[in-house]
Amino acid sequence: MANNEHMDYSGLKAIFVNCTLTKSPGKSHTQLLIDASANIMQEQGVTVECIRAIDHPIASGVYPDMTEKGWAEDAWPELSKKVLAAEILVLAGPIWLGDNSSEMKKIIERLYSLSGELNDKGQWLYYGKVGGCLITGNEDGIKHCAMNILYSLQHIGYMIPPQADAGWIGEAGPGASYGDDGEGLNNDFTNRNTTFMTWNLMHTAAMLKAAGGVPAEGNIRSNWKAGTKLNHNNPEYR
Repeated sequence: MANNEHMDYSGLKAIFVNCTLTKSPGKSHTQLLIDASANIMQEQGVTVECIRAIDHPIASGVYPDMTEKGWAEDAWPELSKKVLAAEILVLAGPIWLGDNSSEMKKIIERLYSLSGELNDKGQWLYYGKVGGCLITGNEDGIKHCAMNILYSLQHIGYMIPPQADAGWIGEAGPGASYGDDGEGLNNDFTNRNTTFMTWNLMHTAAMLKAAGGVPAEGNIRSNWKAGTKLNHNNPEYR
């Protein structure tokens, strides 16, 4: 593809999971930053859906369906179908006590619950998908929260594009949150990083989709289990 040739993103799907602690219809500052990214995607033809996790009875745990582990209900089996149908996943949430919200931790655990399953190539289930994150708050911690999220996503198989995180924090201490009286909406650093993240997610997802995903060589669990060590050499130490 020539460098000046515009890529087609119209066949892509993106899921944003808002891990705010505020139930709908309450105001979510994180949703405002999600909207900034989602609007760029929609303008490029990407199909976008946003899930506010706290609005759904998602059980805690690390199994695909927690009703099999004693929970009365669990929305995750149905929500996970939407996640798996999307090429792009963006986890977004606030900073509390310098860390990700409890809802963010729960979603990461539930994503992890499916990480042992395989795609149709025999790779881990999330291979061929891309992930990013958005963080809001009025205390320091954007990079700490982003590191946790992006590490978790790549560990379970998501591909992380360059500069796949963005966020906004206001003045330390009690004060305005993102979007309050327009606070942060015109912040050049936040807007630039959100834009770069969004385009890099689309670029990477489109390239992966065009290539048919990650090549199925050197990363197939069944081959390793069968004794094919995939050029891995571990000579005896002498």
